[in-house]
Amino acid sequence: MPIEKEKTKCNHNLATSCSGGAIYGLGFVGAVVYYISTATSFWTVVLGFLKAIVWPAFLVYELLKYLGM
Repeated sequence: MPIEKEKTKCNHNLATSCSGGAIYGLGFVGAVVYYISTATSFWTVVLGFLKAIVWPAFLVYELLKYLGM
């Protein structure tokens, strides 16, 4: 008797699961443009690129600081 493979259901909605990535991507591009436009040397461009990667951490930090938490 052949063993049946267990079927798994995937209830992921593609439209909602990709929206977070799109928002992060737009924020990343905006942060890169901002940091590079204010850069004065090569190393500030590199630092700006690294900051653009982790921009959500800066956003959450400033929000919590503003809220006094």
